[in-house]
Amino acid sequence: MNSLTTSFAARFPACAEHVLCNQGGSFALFRTHRTRRTPRIVCMAEPYLITKLESAEKTWKELSVKLADPDVVSNPSEYQKLAQSMSELDEVVSAFKRFKDCEKQLEETKALAKEDGIDADMAEMIAYEIGTLTNQLKELEEKLKVLLLPSDPLDSRNILLEVRAGTGGDEAGIWAGDLVVVRMYQKYSERNAWKFAPVSSSEAEKGGFKTYVMEVKGKRVYSKLKYESGVHRVQRVPQTETQGRVHTSTATVAIMPEADEVEVVIDPKDIELTTARSGGAGGQNVNKVETAVDLFHKPTGIRIFCTEERTQLQNRNRALQLLRAKLYEIKVREQQELIRNQRKLQVGTGARAEKIRTYNYKDNRVTDHRLKMNFELTSFLDGDIETAVQSCVAMEQKELLEELAESVSTPAG
Repeated sequence: MNSLTTSFAARFPACAEHVLCNQGGSFALFRTHRTRRTPRIVCMAEPYLITKLESAEKTWKELSVKLADPDVVSNPSEYQKLAQSMSELDEVVSAFKRFKDCEKQLEETKALAKEDGIDADMAEMIAYEIGTLTNQLKELEEKLKVLLLPSDPLDSRNILLEVRAGTGGDEAGIWAGDLVVVRMYQKYSERNAWKFAPVSSSEAEKGGFKTYVMEVKGKRVYSKLKYESGVHRVQRVPQTETQGRVHTSTATVAIMPEADEVEVVIDPKDIELTTARSGGAGGQNVNKVETAVDLFHKPTGIRIFCTEERTQLQNRNRALQLLRAKLYEIKVREQQELIRNQRKLQVGTGARAEKIRTYNYKDNRVTDHRLKMNFELTSFLDGDIETAVQSCVAMEQKELLEELAESVSTPAG
């Protein structure tokens, strides 16, 4: 290609209309003749995308004008609000500008290819440039599609992760423990540098847990773990099986975004709260003082028993934190179910009854039923679930993009 470039550049004095410029390692052809009109640029992206992008660009320009208004500048609260709104559009507007520049350059290069007097070396260089620009344009369009998707306002939140033993008797409790305590979710949290701590638990007789709740804090925790809600089915020979038969058991995972007191108001009259002595680590105090808290929410029937903390006040606050999260999750789940019914999405933060995965020990295989994909079991249980998470993200983005296209193309009314 270097020899072709040298040869091509050597011929340019005979063709005064064009110059060859090196832009980031890619050679671009530009017209310098001033007597001809530049060809009209026809946008190659899908019409719905351009409609959305032009709207975003218009809003960005309007916000930039408002930010220069002295009245806004003198109002720190309003200025910060508008500046935040503008910054959220910065990446979209910047990418749209690069898209339009690339598209214009592509059209001009295509027009150059149609001109008379182009020799073989020049034609090859032009063809190469057209291919490069076309690929760049496709990449920018895909990026813009994703940037236009509405973000989930809960994505940045910390969560409470609840695992509850389902069908399968004692083995279901052991499986619930395998999912959260021993392996998968704690190890995945470690991979993401998230902090986690137990909130509430109820141990099963033969090992594992009837229920286990842990708090997970870190960067965009909900955005990744929200896809874990649902039924996780395991097929394996249980520790309690003496005949070597494979059993099928389940555990249900609920991902609850943390809610503050403003978002979920709890009427004290709706709560029955009793205390009890707690056993376990913590010294003699836990056996002599009633530090455990048993909280019952009458309207919903939710009961929470907290013993993890060392004082009654701490356990009471933990119980209320978990109750708020549970009530908020009910509210969020109802909204999401309504959206799912409208969108008919295959991937989301689904209903608790939705079977999302099967873990087959005999074949060392995990099957995600939403994605129709298989994964290696051992590494998956060791917290290597990022590929599955990102595949869920990609599938949801695809479905949302289809919905976005329909929303623009469907006439109102």
